[in-house]
Amino acid sequence: MVETVLFSMAAVLIIQRLVELRIAARNRRYILEHGGQEFNPEHYPLFLLLHTGWFISWMYEAVLINQLNSSWLIWLGLFVMAQGLRYWCITSLGRCWNTRILIIPGKKRIQQGPYRLIPHPNYLAVCLELACVPLMFGAVATAIIASLLNAILLIGIRIPAEEKALQQLR
Repeated sequence: MVETVLFSMAAVLIIQRLVELRIAARNRRYILEHGGQEFNPEHYPLFLLLHTGWFISWMYEAVLINQLNSSWLIWLGLFVMAQGLRYWCITSLGRCWNTRILIIPGKKRIQQGPYRLIPHPNYLAVCLELACVPLMFGAVATAIIASLLNAILLIGIRIPAEEKALQQLR
């Protein structure tokens, strides 16, 4: 059972990331074709490194532990809710959603969907995902380390850079 859940989760995440990267590439082309520009691209590889390391780490730790956490269904439920929030964000932002900071000058800041409730809901979804997936398998070390590194990157670099770029929309 552990192997089935582990490899099913890995497959879902790989497919999900590939689809999201394709959407982001399409949206990036659209934004750049409409006079948009990218801000602070130098931090993007840090997120790629974090997410790649997280994926490898939770898989490795899960294989070592080789059992599901006794409350794995709760963590799975939170993961599913996080995915719902993520796709609500993607649909709310439409062509403006991206994994990078891309802004079309003069365009109004989007204040619909979850963005009318909290400022950075997509990051909340990512934070939940980085914790919930490893915790399903008892991979506590991965959940803690990835969550801390993600918080450092978000609070220290990404959110301030994004807010500064978004000020151009006011």
